[in-house]
Amino acid sequence: MIGAFKQNVSSKIGEDGDDNSLYPIAILIDELKNEDVALRLNSVKRLGTIALALGEERTRTELIPFLSESNDDEDEVLLAMADELGAFVPYVGGPSYAHYLLPPLEGLAIVEETVVRERAVESLNKVGAVLPDSSIADHLVPLIKRLATTDWFTSRVSSCGVFATAYPRAPPHLRADLRQLYGKLCRDDTPMVRRAAAFRLGSFADTVEPEIVSKEIIPLFQDLTQDDQDSVRLLAVETCGPLARLLNKSDSVHHVLPIVQKFAQDKSWRVRYNVAQQLYQLCEALGPEVARNELVPAYVKLLRDTEAEVRVAAAGKVSAVCKMLTPDRVITSIVPCVKELAADSSQHVRAALASVVMEVAPVLGKSATIEHLLPVFLSLLKDDFPDVRLNIISKLDQVNQVIGIDLLAQSLLPAIEELAEDKHWRVRLAIIEYIPLLAAQLGSEFFEAKLGPQCMKWLQDQVFSIRAAATDNLAKLAQEFGPDWAQEHLVPQVLTMVNNQHYLYRMTVLAAMTSLASVVSHETLYQTILPAVVSCAQDKVPNIRFNVAKMLQRLLSLVEPHVIEQQIKPCLQQLTEDSDVDVTYYAKAALAAC
Repeated sequence: MIGAFKQNVSSKIGEDGDDNSLYPIAILIDELKNEDVALRLNSVKRLGTIALALGEERTRTELIPFLSESNDDEDEVLLAMADELGAFVPYVGGPSYAHYLLPPLEGLAIVEETVVRERAVESLNKVGAVLPDSSIADHLVPLIKRLATTDWFTSRVSSCGVFATAYPRAPPHLRADLRQLYGKLCRDDTPMVRRAAAFRLGSFADTVEPEIVSKEIIPLFQDLTQDDQDSVRLLAVETCGPLARLLNKSDSVHHVLPIVQKFAQDKSWRVRYNVAQQLYQLCEALGPEVARNELVPAYVKLLRDTEAEVRVAAAGKVSAVCKMLTPDRVITSIVPCVKELAADSSQHVRAALASVVMEVAPVLGKSATIEHLLPVFLSLLKDDFPDVRLNIISKLDQVNQVIGIDLLAQSLLPAIEELAEDKHWRVRLAIIEYIPLLAAQLGSEFFEAKLGPQCMKWLQDQVFSIRAAATDNLAKLAQEFGPDWAQEHLVPQVLTMVNNQHYLYRMTVLAAMTSLASVVSHETLYQTILPAVVSCAQDKVPNIRFNVAKMLQRLLSLVEPHVIEQQIKPCLQQLTEDSDVDVTYYAKAALAAC
């Protein structure tokens, strides 16, 4: 077949006489069987080009059969082929001829490499979605039956992913066959097949008639939940939510709820972990009343699970679950667990809790938050693990909205001041990013007294990311408190650092002045900031001098033309004669922008 395909293309080229347009196509076809994997991969990725040159009929009769025989290649080539074929419907003549693409994709769906099979299944579903109804019965359903009944397990695994595409448009007599076939896959001897069936059960059930879900799908689901392989059971957990949404409320409570409760106490921690991950979706599917009465006890057990991984997953859902409960229920059932988790031996559990526990404050209200959660917040703010502190800091605004700024200042601000000098730079960075929000809440006088000096100290931090964030922070503070406040409290303090002995700190101060230039008054800009920037042009370090050129270019849009002529241009012209090539380059670039 391969030789005949190449010979046919060669004859096509010969028929075209002097037209050399198909020679590149012949080269691409030759590369499909080249020994070099890179050349084969390149050719496969350009299958659309080959198909366009051959035309729809020859693509169907020559190229597609050729590709059907090419499923013994390297995995990366097969993966590219599976991807290309998913978008190949226009090249074979449209939906009416799309069934021609099924044979090569069927071959790719049975290969050993999982990634290739999964991509082939995706492409089968794309092609199946545009097939006419007649082709579903004549071509897609027989393909599913072949895949689902072969001896090699890989094809049976792949078949599970195509049922949901074929079932809704299959004739009634074939639908019964498909349901029976899927039932066999759910009870297959091979665990990998049962896993695939469990994973796809929710999407398949979504296409089945409502009256059949409780009669035929639920028994399959119950069998999978009792599987002796935990890898099958944990995938069955993910089907609980979709099935609960398909069933009416009484059937959901009768069929799905007991299984969720059983899974929450499963002997395998991986199954319990998956329950913890899916619990909020399950609560939504089963309804708030059932969640409050039936699922909260199971959730509490997961919060106190013996495995740290399960507690991590459960702790991450604390705020989502609490939003479904009354404040009293949160205090009696969830808060005791939260207090235990705040002192958990696993740093990952504490970090997961810290990322969401602040969001519980709006649920409880001011007095309950102060009584029950504030001690937890303070404990986590002082945690030894930096990620815990980071997660708490990032959600401080949630607490401020509930308890108010006065109490925040009294209780949490001392901890924030301590974290501002934390030994881990990422914690310091998180505090800096939170400062503008905190400033807006504290007010200028309180902020200046408590956190103002620290904002200046960050300009001389050893970590560049901190210094860069500190310069942005000053501009945000100036915007918040106004140009007069910035002129009085920020500009003078920044200018005192301009002669720092370390050039990196001088460069940071230079960036800080430029950052403030856009938010201070014109008077301050002309009389204080611009002269200070120009004076840095005499610095002995070239890095400072070329940064002066860059900063002056940024100031061009902020100043009047006469200022450019009188102060900025003379400075830049002087820098164009500098002995350092980088300085002259940036000076000339800035001059060109004047």
